[in-house]
Order: sequence, then C-alpha cells, then structure tokens
Amino acid sequence: MIVCVAVVGHQNNPLYIQSFTEADDALKLHHIVHCSLDVVDERVNNPRKSGPTLNETFLGLLYPTENYKVYGYLTNTKVKFIMVTTDLDVRDADVRSFFRRFHAAYVDAVSNPFHVPEQKLQYQVKAIDDCSLQTIVDYCHLSCILDGI
Repeated sequence: MIVCVAVVGHQNNPLYIQSFTEADDALKLHHIVHCSLDVVDERVNNPRKSGPTLNETFLGLLYPTENYKVYGYLTNTKVKFIMVTTDLDVRDADVRSFFRRFHAAYVDAVSNPFHVPEQKLQYQVKAIDDCSLQTIVDYCHLSCILDGI
C-alpha cells in the first residue's frame, strides 16, 4: 500500500508531499523522503554500469527500511518523485506504471499558466488531490490486490 508520495524540486526543495496515513506517521514519512534524496543524488551523480542509465527516469528501489520500501523517479527537468510503500513484494512494472501516471498528473498541474516554476504546488494541489492522485493510488492498490501481492 502506498503511504506517501512526494515531489521534490531540482534543488531538493519539497514541492508536494502527501501521506496517506495517520498524522503520527506523517513526520516519519517526511524524514524518509528527505533521506531518500541523498540516494537519488548519489545515483544521478555516480551512475553504475549495472544501474539505470542516464536516460532512464525510473530510479528503482532507493532503499528498504524495516517497514517501508522507497522508490524514486527523476524527470528530465531533475524534479524527483518519491514513493513510500508498505508492500514489501512490489513489482517494478507496477511502480513504473504508478510513476508514469503520477508524472502525467504532475505535468497537468504545472501546465497551469499561473504556476510559478520551483514553487510549491499550492493552487494545483486541488487538481492532484481530488481526482488524479487518489485515482492513481487506488488503481495501484487495486492492481496489487488483483495480482495477489
């Protein structure tokens, strides 16, 4: 189950963070997202030959914790998407599908002519929250249930 989704700017400034758990876990999830930025920077600045290529936007599993798995995605404009999940048996294809859908929702939100680049998604959050993000998360949860994960 997806418990947190974050959008982080190219200067590691948080643009959008949404947690889908109780308020007690929100601070812990924000910390996990913040810690994952070091792993993203390491993978982008020091690509391994066996790891994702420079053209690859999906960064894969950034790091697992005892209760969570953290996945990353990097756009062409160096905006980072971070997803924290409690499912320990998640297929990469499902995570890639989530990030593609989330990227499309993000593009729709920042395509607003009144959006200021690298600013928090204040006015566009309603568009992401109300329909797109919840639909994407629900779809991901449903596909994991149907696949028996």
